Amino acid sequence: MPRSLDGLVLAPVADQAPGQVGTRTRFAYHEDGGRIWAEYAGGDVVRGHLVGTREGDRLDFRYVQLKHDGTTSSGHCLSQVTLGPDGRVRLTESWAWESQDGSGTSVVEELAAQDLDQDRTQDRNQNRNRNRNQKS
Repeated sequence: MPRSLDGLVLAPVADQAPGQVGTRTRFAYHEDGGRIWAEYAGGDVVRGHLVGTREGDRLDFRYVQLKHDGTTSSGHCLSQVTLGPDGRVRLTESWAWESQDGSGTSVVEELAAQDLDQDRTQDRNQNRNRNRNQKS
């Protein structure tokens, strides 16, 4: 069984349709005793949460998210946990919306350390710009 997801940050390897998670979305995973959960945000998603279970290399979870346009959506996902050739965790996902029509597949992958550093720099710059705009 691939290692624990606890403390890992994962991101999609490709963009989905507009209004869904994409390469700018970051998932912060937690795992404890077969229970998994994550917070996520980025791209079209302001805030999202997922909760579920892990049995071996299989995840079964439900997710809910708030988008920038103020709409919410929810769904169900089954994921297969594997390790890539470089040792990073990869989730191959089959998902379906429960609050609207649609289903599909996606792949999310553990971010490498340099990607996390780049994300932190971008976040700091965005926060500075937001603060400047609020003061104007």
